[in-house]
Amino acid sequence: MLIREATISDWPAIWPFFHEIVAAGETFTYPLDLGEEDAGEWWLVKSPSRVVVAVADDGTVQGTAKMNRNHMGNGSHIASASYMVDPRHAGRGVGRALCQYTIDWARTAGFRAMQFNAVVETNVAAVGLYRSLGFEVLGTLPEGFNHPKHGFVGVHIMHRPL
Repeated sequence: MLIREATISDWPAIWPFFHEIVAAGETFTYPLDLGEEDAGEWWLVKSPSRVVVAVADDGTVQGTAKMNRNHMGNGSHIASASYMVDPRHAGRGVGRALCQYTIDWARTAGFRAMQFNAVVETNVAAVGLYRSLGFEVLGTLPEGFNHPKHGFVGVHIMHRPL
């Protein structure tokens, strides 16, 4: 698997699984009816933020990650990231590779830590992955997410020093 900088030409490969994940309403706080044009503007952020894709040997885009500062000004030393893995490629290490890539990027870029602001507590695969890579739950906002199957569930704030 190759992880490389995403380009606008990758969006047609990203959009189908991006849309599937967002429309399911189980893991992201994005509007469920987010359209393709707005989604592309939200995800394909400009420098100094960064977007990458994980690409299989055959050229298939299997996942994507967006990296950015978590806050501005005096909080700009903390990084954040978001990840989407095509469900057809889940469980094959794509998410772990993307997460490790963003940690390395943040460390190299001089950030002091990474923080995830809203990890849905029922997303046990993501929570487990992040914990295995050194993230800790700092706190949980009770009923901070309206899950389509589980109702109101908590969202974790997760942190990892770099």
